[in-house]
Amino acid sequence: MSSGLERFFSHRNVSRAIQGVVVLAAIAILSCASLAQTPDQSVSKSRAHASAASDTAASAVPVKTIGNKDAPITMELYSDYQCPSCGGFFETTLRPMIDTYVAWGKVYLVHHDFPLQKHPYSGQAARWANAAAKIGKFQEVDAALYDSQAKWAVDGDMGKFVAAAMSPRDFKRVQAIMKNCTSPAPMTKAASAAPQVDRGCPVDEFIAQDIVLGYQLPVKGTPTFVIHYKGQSFPADPGTVTWPILKQFFDTLLSQ
Repeated sequence: MSSGLERFFSHRNVSRAIQGVVVLAAIAILSCASLAQTPDQSVSKSRAHASAASDTAASAVPVKTIGNKDAPITMELYSDYQCPSCGGFFETTLRPMIDTYVAWGKVYLVHHDFPLQKHPYSGQAARWANAAAKIGKFQEVDAALYDSQAKWAVDGDMGKFVAAAMSPRDFKRVQAIMKNCTSPAPMTKAASAAPQVDRGCPVDEFIAQDIVLGYQLPVKGTPTFVIHYKGQSFPADPGTVTWPILKQFFDTLLSQ
């Protein structure tokens, strides 16, 4: 469990029994064309519209959040898609949280990418997530990448799992965003050095921004999360916490 949450329980004089549970149980997101148009004109206009839509998506800011931004609790998560602990945290804690407290407007989840060097495909996975976030499909791809982590982590072939998370039309839009992302993806660097960015890839700058934010926290491992409530911030140490314990913490905050 994070020392930040332990300090909270201590400062709020929660009973020793609850503190014990926390310490022991923890650590374990028709257009109508004129009939007078010739076939060539219609095809040309359709391609122009598709190109314009692609350009718009590429220039959009990826929205990597799940839930209502006006929720009383905000949880910022720094995660690596290839990190086994991050995958387990998503499946056992974040998924039930998203299905309940996020869906009910109690928690707003903000994702930050923090791909670690030791995970060779995590940067590319972050690219797919950011590209999907540019067209409003972050939640679907976020879940798909964690659900299939054990499969694509073997060879880096994650595109098919992204494709399965959306319609063929939307996947083509994501592919168009990713088409120039051919160089190595941004990753964390030793001594908090600036991450490498491919200027031709329209998602790299956003991954790099997240990495720099993580350096400033600082993030020492993944997953790491920070909880904000009524002007207070509770930083977590690297590690995971079970949903029942995190829910108990949320309920304590919301009862104030």
